[in-house]
Amino acid sequence: MSLTPPPPPRGFTRRTVLAASAAGLALLVAGCSSPPADEREQVTSKQADELAAQVAVQETLVAAFASSGAADPALAAEVAELAAQANDQLTRLKAAAPGSSAAPSSASAGPPSAAEARAWLRGQVAAAADSHAAASVDQSGARAALLGSIAAGLRGQDGRLA
Repeated sequence: MSLTPPPPPRGFTRRTVLAASAAGLALLVAGCSSPPADEREQVTSKQADELAAQVAVQETLVAAFASSGAADPALAAEVAELAAQANDQLTRLKAAAPGSSAAPSSASAGPPSAAEARAWLRGQVAAAADSHAAASVDQSGARAALLGSIAAGLRGQDGRLA
């Protein structure tokens, strides 16, 4: 009588099936316990007001690009791409803000002179970045991500204006 090992099992072993079942059940329970996506994305009235305020901040920034460009045409040509980015960010903020009919915030007087236009614009960009970053903390989901990404983009613009 020869001793030969038994043939290997075909397909899945009982242990593999049990482990896969346990993992699947754990995923199912975890998936069922999280709130629905639309519930997490509901905007409170406070969040809506804060987001509308950020639309106004971005409108002021877009106006600041125009004002600094009017004061210094060479600067306007240099920052045309940055101004377009600020305008695109405004469009995305308006789309994310429920009922975004915010009135523009009180606009600054504009740069004092052509020589000071760059520094003034840089201050406006930094102020908008600070405002968006602070507001992102009180938002949730996609709105928080949008404000955070706009704030980060404005930080990059601030660096380019330096």
